Amino acid sequence: MKLSNFFKVEDILHLDKKTLLNLRWIAHIGQILTILTVFYLIGFDLPLLLLLGIIGLGILTNLFILFQFKQNIISEKISIFILLFDLTQISFLLYLTGGILNPFLILIIVPSIVSSTFLSVRATAIMVLVTIFSLIMLTYFHQPLPGSNLYGFNMPKIFILGIFLSVFICLIFLSYFGVRFSLETKKRDKAFSKLQELIANEHEVYSLGSQAAAAAHSLGTPLSTINVIAAELKKELSGNKNVLKDIDLLISQTERCKKILKAISQNELLNDQFLDQVNLEQILSEIIKSYEETTSKKIHLDLEQDHNKITIKKIPELIYGLRNFIGNAVKFSNEHVYINLITNNKQIMIIISDDGPGFQSDVINSIGDPYLKSTSGNLGIQNKSGLGLGTFLGKTLLEKLGANLHFSNLEQKQGAKVVITWQTTSFKSLF
Repeated sequence: MKLSNFFKVEDILHLDKKTLLNLRWIAHIGQILTILTVFYLIGFDLPLLLLLGIIGLGILTNLFILFQFKQNIISEKISIFILLFDLTQISFLLYLTGGILNPFLILIIVPSIVSSTFLSVRATAIMVLVTIFSLIMLTYFHQPLPGSNLYGFNMPKIFILGIFLSVFICLIFLSYFGVRFSLETKKRDKAFSKLQELIANEHEVYSLGSQAAAAAHSLGTPLSTINVIAAELKKELSGNKNVLKDIDLLISQTERCKKILKAISQNELLNDQFLDQVNLEQILSEIIKSYEETTSKKIHLDLEQDHNKITIKKIPELIYGLRNFIGNAVKFSNEHVYINLITNNKQIMIIISDDGPGFQSDVINSIGDPYLKSTSGNLGIQNKSGLGLGTFLGKTLLEKLGANLHFSNLEQKQGAKVVITWQTTSFKSLF
């Protein structure tokens, strides 16, 4: 990942008000209980009023957020300000209670972790830098650790350095993990949203087709009635030429409507038959035919090993998934695309290959991830390649149908290869 892309903010990010409040209430209650326990039960000397005053200031800000912020979402700018305040508060508490030597020092990284999970990379970078500065200051400037005078506690400098480095490494690791996890989650949520929208649209198209057929059948009877009445009126008003022209026009338009509705009905009946009785060979042939109308490249369908012609339903998920990979092969091929359908009693396999440049080495192991783009020096590939969203959607749809997908390059000749397999028994159960 390029550094410029890593720090690029693509979305307007927010922090949920309820989440922020709950985290802060837990922190404040924990701080109060810890200080009271150390002061009253253990008996260590602490600047109790000052510590409680700092915590009380944090509680006041929580109450301010609770009652003054009417929105359920807090903007990123305000979220950063609040997290910086929390970081400053924790730093002061640690300064007054031993600084880098305080056992609760690890809590100083919490605001950065919250930022890495909910906010942008830039916001997290700011939090991490301020946290590192606070760690450095707490290493050199702090009040004595409570109880150290009673036990003659004296930490060697090398161990202090070790504490600093351990917290520093923990901060960097967890912040980076939070950022990557958050980015990947946002990408996949966005991609799945597009997937759901796509499938909803496909189902809506089929639904509209069925409604159109129903409307065609329903409107047939009233149109026939209008046609009969118009014919009778034509007989009765045969002497009025002006009226006869209008009646002839009415009859002709009625016949036209009947022809249109008949065509809709016939198309839908054909579609119904295709939906109820279709096999993979027919589905692949339909997809290939649609591409042959828009490209001069040759698409070869090999059915020699298709020994088990299973009857299935034409569902949008299967059609879109197969169409995506065939479309990619057509897009990247030079002249030829090869599709092999292999079926038997144990396994169903569809092999899609082409004579193009093949998958690039920098993305072949990540194919199927959303928003994936090759950084290959091949300009031809860069111009054709997108963000990998279509491949992600196609792979996800087929995997939801129980398919296993394998991506590779052809061994003996140039080109990409996609192998899609199902167990025959599990494939039959889908339909």
